[in-house]
This record gives sequence, structure tokens and C-alpha cells, in this order.
Amino acid sequence: MRTLLIATISTAALLVAAPAFAQDGGNVLTVSSEQTTTWVRNFNPFGQTSARYTTLDFIYEPLVIFNRLKGNEPNFRLAESYDLADDLKSITFTLRDGLKWSDGEPLTADDVVFTYDYIKKFPALDFISVSAQLESVEKVDDRTVKFNLVQPNALIANTIVGMPIVPQHIWADIADPVTFANENPVGSGPMTEIARFTPQVYEQCRNPNYWDAKDLALDCMRMPQLADNPQVLAALADGKLDWATSFIPDIDNTFVSKDPEHHKYWFTPSSLVSFQISMVTPDENNRKAFTDVNFRRALSMLIDRQTIVDIAGYGYPLVNEDPSGLGELYAAFSNPQVEAQFGQYGKFDSEAAVALLDANGYVDADGDGFRDNPDGTPISIDIMVPNGWTDWIDAVQIATETLAEAGINVKMSTPEAAVWTSSLISGDYSMTLNALASAANPYFPYVRSFNPEDFGKSRFTAPHWQDAKVMDLLNQYTQSKDPAEQKSIMDQVQLIVAEVLPLIPVYNSPSFYEYNTSRFTGWADAENPKYSPVVSNPNPTRLLQLLDLKPVAQ
Repeated sequence: MRTLLIATISTAALLVAAPAFAQDGGNVLTVSSEQTTTWVRNFNPFGQTSARYTTLDFIYEPLVIFNRLKGNEPNFRLAESYDLADDLKSITFTLRDGLKWSDGEPLTADDVVFTYDYIKKFPALDFISVSAQLESVEKVDDRTVKFNLVQPNALIANTIVGMPIVPQHIWADIADPVTFANENPVGSGPMTEIARFTPQVYEQCRNPNYWDAKDLALDCMRMPQLADNPQVLAALADGKLDWATSFIPDIDNTFVSKDPEHHKYWFTPSSLVSFQISMVTPDENNRKAFTDVNFRRALSMLIDRQTIVDIAGYGYPLVNEDPSGLGELYAAFSNPQVEAQFGQYGKFDSEAAVALLDANGYVDADGDGFRDNPDGTPISIDIMVPNGWTDWIDAVQIATETLAEAGINVKMSTPEAAVWTSSLISGDYSMTLNALASAANPYFPYVRSFNPEDFGKSRFTAPHWQDAKVMDLLNQYTQSKDPAEQKSIMDQVQLIVAEVLPLIPVYNSPSFYEYNTSRFTGWADAENPKYSPVVSNPNPTRLLQLLDLKPVAQ
């Protein structure tokens, strides 16, 4: 009954009215790419907690965008080409001729070299931990940069292009780039000019010196402040948003039916959503349990994934019971031994979970009705998810039911997203739901999750679990050109992850992409799946979607 009540309450909440804001015609695209209670003016491209989600790609254009929906096909942006050496120990990028920053200054190889020297000088800026993979970065000429690698790496191009290039003539004078808000950015992308900024709305307008101006048909992007999924739904239903990413319950009835001709969506399986526990949580008693694989296995078997998908996710996500985390999204890479040896730990089985807890001494030692550690110390779990993320909140509520029924002392908290992100980065939390963006190859989600070089920099390493063997295998993977050898290596990685269970897969979330065709054309969709058009922060191909948009003739 409680899960049915959750669904009813959530649907009602999602129908409340959004804040009023004007919708201009013309070439202003109204976008919702993030949810927050107020806008803070921050466009630091290295920032992982406070920077606006329209900073990367739209203000700071990548060298290259790799399209995972097209077999990792490169779309060249600031770079016109790259060349990976035969020995895989260096890669050379050639910039386009005549590039300029938005203030009219030349964009050259000097800026690229400066950026990589800069993140080495200030390691906190290196949110993808690329510096450790580079022996040196050298200017060949004004348009050419050579990256010399510490060791061979067949996949290094994908990593290098994830670091935004910044203008040397601006950033060289910044005393503390970690806290620098960059309120008036000088960038390389299509939308660099902050024409208006208030706590309720900001507008980001076209770069007067953009190299690809011929393909840019928009004048500005407008970002209204919307606090949560219900406000996004209200704005979508009223036709006030052109492009959004948000969980929308019963989307055909709540959004599409309001204007079937123009209200559209396209959901594809994407990010892995998993329950994660902090191996370095400050709570010593919780840490005892969290670092015990048998406790983690029991938690996993207490998660009713199908109910979460059906109730909290309205059936949109794809259940992921694969303890290696790969699931159907990476079926081509799957090792069948994972299911044979460890598959039971990815399936909902409360009876087996209770038996496992009992067998390993997790019993109620003090008679308070909750299970304790084998040494009698209490376990008290706070599952933290961001305020306003209604589908995740509902998922956690469902999970707390089955966990509590098994005697686990568990509750939920809902801080602001920035606070949640900061806690995951530091490891200062108990348990959470977290999402990890999909990629063309499972190497990338694995290295983003388990690379200790990223601890303290990225929320994607929230469990703070490390295994030297896994990192050694992932390094070997990038050094091989032999598909058979790569498969053998990936098979080993999967088995280690499945056995240790450092994260608890729940489902692969769809890429939430909603759009309105009444003002702009050129949208990607299921009939034309040219790239992922999701406007969320970790998706560089959103830039390609922006450039394909054209105003509807008035």
C-alpha cells in the first residue's frame, strides 16, 4: 500500500504550478538543464559543484566530441584532426585555423599547453585525472599540440577531450582558480555572453567570434530557475520550455497530451543508477559494515529493483541485476561467468539476504529492533538524495521499506544538489543513489568509478573503493590493440567487481529528453538517432543538437 501511496503523492506533486516566466518568440531557446532553488553566477569550467550546467560545451567547446550512438565516431570541433601514434605513446591534435576566443583574442596551441600546465599546477582542477597519464604536453606550432603519454593508451583521445581548454590571457592572472566564479566568461563555444543574470533566470547569448557561426541559428539560450521535477513538468506542459531533461511521470498524459503535435520526448537506456555506500564514511560503526562484502551483498539482495522501476520510474528504466554493473547496455562485453558465480547477489531475495546477515553476525544485539555489527555496535544508515529529484526520492522510499523489514535502521535525507555532490566527492555520507553516464565502452564507467586519482574530485567515485588489480587491468586494456586480449582483460575486471560489489546496480536510467517543436526544428529523435540530444551536463553531444536547431518560420 505504501508504494502505491508514493506513486499517487508523486503524481499529484508533479502537477503543481511552476513559477511564471515569459516565453519570447524569435531565436531564444528556453532550456532546463539543471534544477536548483536559486541561480548562483558561476561559470568556472573546472567546477564540479557550483558551476552552471551550461558552462561546458556551450561556453567552452571541446576539441572533439565522440558520439557513442555512432560507435564513438569523432565530431571535430576546436580540433580539425588528431593522430594517435602507432606505439600508442603519443597523440597529436591539430587545431582549426583562425580560432578566436569570444573577446577576439586568438585561440592557439599556447592555450592548450597552458591549460594542461595549469591543471598540473592546480591538481584540484583536474576533475578527470588526465595529468597522471601525461608525460608532457608540447607545442609543435601555433595550431599543433603533442601529448606524450606515460604509457601506451589506445583510448586516450576520449579522456583528453574531456578537459575544457581555457584562455591563457585570462586564467594566467587568476590567483585561486579553484574558487574563481568566472562570472563573465571568455570562451570558445557558441553561447558565451551572459546577457542577463538574476537568481530566477539567466540568458546566455551567442559568441561574436564563434568559428562555426554559420551553423548557429540561435541568438540566446534562456535558463529559468526551476527547483524540481514538478516545476519542470509544469513549464513543459504549459509550452514554456523548448528543451529539458527531467523525470516526468506518466509522460504521455502529463506532457504529450497537452499538445500532441509539438510536445515530444525520446528516452533511451543510459546512465547506470546504483545504490552506493561510502567505504570512508566518518561513522566508524557504519564503516565496519560497509567494508564487509557480505553486508553489501545482503543490501543488494534487499533492493526490489522491479518495484522501483515500476513505481518510482513509471516503467521507464531498464532493471540492472548485473553485479558487475554492466547490464544489458554493455551486453556485447558481458562475461557469462559473472551471472554464474555472483548473479544471485544482484537479485531481490529478502529471505536469502536475511539468512546472509544472520550467518555473518548482523543481528539485533541490544533488543532495539535493529541489526547491529557482529561486535554489537549499532548501524544507522542515512540514504541521501537531492531535494526535488522525485523519482530518486520515491526509489529510496521503496528501498527503505525492504531494508527496514529486514531489520536495517535506515532513513532518508534530501539536501540541495550541491551539498549532496560535495558529500559524495568527500565520502562524507552513508548511502546514496548515484548515476554514472554511459559510454561506448565499459572501460570509461569503470575507470570513472574506481580510479583513486579521482577521489576528492568527482562524485562518480563516491564509494571511494579502490583495487590495485582492477586499475592494473584497466591500464592494460588501454595498451592493447588485440580485441581478444581486451575481452579477456574486461572479463577479469567484471569478475572482480561482481565479487566485491563496491556498488549496487539498480537500473539503467533512460536519458530524459523532452522537447517542443513549436518554435524550433532539427531535433534528434527515435527516427533520426543522430546523437544523444540530452541537455544534461555530462553529455557533450548536446552541442551538436544546439547547432542543428533552426527557428520555425513565422
